[in-house]
Amino acid sequence: MSNLGAIIVIGILILLTVVILRRPVGCLLRLVMNTIGGFITLFIFNFIGQFFGIALGFNLLNAVIVGILGLPGVGLLLILRWLHLI
Repeated sequence: MSNLGAIIVIGILILLTVVILRRPVGCLLRLVMNTIGGFITLFIFNFIGQFFGIALGFNLLNAVIVGILGLPGVGLLLILRWLHLI
């Protein structure tokens, strides 16, 4: 009988852990996916921008900025580049 109680307690602990960690893991996964999208966007922008003499750095920070902010993030990086802050 004590084995059944231990199994139930372990099951409840696992369920609580999944419920508690589901939201942070989901946010982290969304951030990773947005960062990958940011890398792709920066790659395309740098490829097209080379014909116009416009290039942004291809690094993790820029990818996170573009991934989170989207097109306004590209604009922000262009403004920062124009002001010689990056």
